[in-house]
Amino acid sequence: MVTLSQLLGLLLLWVPASHGETVLTQSPAVLFMAPKEGVTITCRACQNINKWLACYQQESGRAPNLLIYAASKLETGVPSQFSGGGCGTDITLTISSLEPKDT
Repeated sequence: MVTLSQLLGLLLLWVPASHGETVLTQSPAVLFMAPKEGVTITCRACQNINKWLACYQQESGRAPNLLIYAASKLETGVPSQFSGGGCGTDITLTISSLEPKDT
């Protein structure tokens, strides 16, 4: 079983030329999954962030690895089981088939 915090070590929100604080809510907050299952995680921002969201995966004690940038663009070398989408206030990260290394 994998918890959401293990699945995504870090979600980074970057809003250029933003004034004030942008709050990002991740749903579901807690998630238990088995290998080979698929999962979609939704991030909702309190204001329009267009596509300025990047998703990172971070293993304990290691630097974060970029998975997706500009909400839907897959970083070079990232497996196609990862995908992202959305715009505005709702952005999603989908993993079509969890692998143990995705924790």
